[in-house]
Amino acid sequence: MKKLILAVILLTAISPSVMAQGGTNSPYSAYGLGELAEQTTGFNRGMNGVALGFHEHNQVNYLNPASYSAIDSLSFIFDMGFSGQVTHFKEAGKTLNAKNADLEYVVAGFRAFRHLGVSFGVVPFTNIGYNYALSGNVGNVANTTYTNTYNGSGGMHQFFLGMGWEFLKGLSIGANASYLWGTYDRSISNAYSDPYVNTLTRDYTADITNYKLDFGLQYTRKLLKKDELTIGLTYSPGHHIGGGPEVIVTSTNSQTSVANADTVGGKSLYLSIPDMFGAGLMWNHNNQWKIGLDYTLQKWSKLRYPVLDDDNQGQLSYTLQDGVLKDRQKLTVGGEYCHGEYDRRFLNRLRYRAGFSYATPYYTVNGANGPKEYSASFGFGIPIMNALNNRSFVNISAQWVHQSAPGMIYENTFRINIGITFNESWFHKFKVQ
Repeated sequence: MKKLILAVILLTAISPSVMAQGGTNSPYSAYGLGELAEQTTGFNRGMNGVALGFHEHNQVNYLNPASYSAIDSLSFIFDMGFSGQVTHFKEAGKTLNAKNADLEYVVAGFRAFRHLGVSFGVVPFTNIGYNYALSGNVGNVANTTYTNTYNGSGGMHQFFLGMGWEFLKGLSIGANASYLWGTYDRSISNAYSDPYVNTLTRDYTADITNYKLDFGLQYTRKLLKKDELTIGLTYSPGHHIGGGPEVIVTSTNSQTSVANADTVGGKSLYLSIPDMFGAGLMWNHNNQWKIGLDYTLQKWSKLRYPVLDDDNQGQLSYTLQDGVLKDRQKLTVGGEYCHGEYDRRFLNRLRYRAGFSYATPYYTVNGANGPKEYSASFGFGIPIMNALNNRSFVNISAQWVHQSAPGMIYENTFRINIGITFNESWFHKFKVQ
């Protein structure tokens, strides 16, 4: 119990670092609730996020809480992940590179009772982070240029507590209950080289504190002596999450230093998260080959989203509108190979992983569908083998993500993920003969 309390204290100490990070430089995080985080831990990332059918005894698989029932009875697992990335942007012949790195997640898991596993931690839900400007000439007005500046920061995080229970042989259920919180701050500024023309700034804000629930099921059936198949299902109910989104529109004249501001929206509006469904398969051959396939569907199209309208006569309205968001679908295939988990030779205990995904966007950009996403990854699970510990892992993976749509910004991101899984035998009782 003392060690468990120590782990909770450590998680609490590290969590502010997780919450302070922004995991994106993408201008597309200006839309919807931001860029959706992967929410995978280190071992999933090497397989590009495939997870719904996986039930590992030595890793925490947050994406399907039913998997917690497989955690070893004598283990306490503490997992934290870092990432660093370089993104290449291209639009209309112009290119730009951006870099960022962050501490992404901290999770822990242990076996509470027979066939009952528990997990808790902090994971991201959305990320917002961008800063760029566009300049040009103002129509036929001589010697007058404009500069539009776009800034955004924030995102949402989840602190979760979950349980997974194998109530029948091969059949497990589980649930995560999360405290969901975060903010977003987005601004658009229109400035002109003519000092007599007003600068117009629109600041979009929201402050979210709410909850999120996730449910999971896994069923494993033996096919042959060395083969088994696991079916995984997940569901997360959608609901309003509040946030009180509002816009402050400010008009400033540099010559007179006079600023006029209007605020629209606020407590009369709200944000929402959708119903989310997931289904996955995992084939396990002799505990060496593990191949998984996941499909997820998020019903964003059923939600209304706040949009700022201007009637060109100075009257602004910020209202919830239909058709702004789209259903998101994602298909992922990935797998892992390990020659022998308990082999005495180091190279035979390495885990080799790879995966590929395709996803559709959940938002629109000026009425058109956002960019589609293609991604691929490969990685390794490297066991830590010494006199004190031979059950912990360093999970390293490289990932490529491409987003593109006709007439929009092309993005290519290369990301390195590092996850450190400490697997300690905290609950082992020693017996003196």
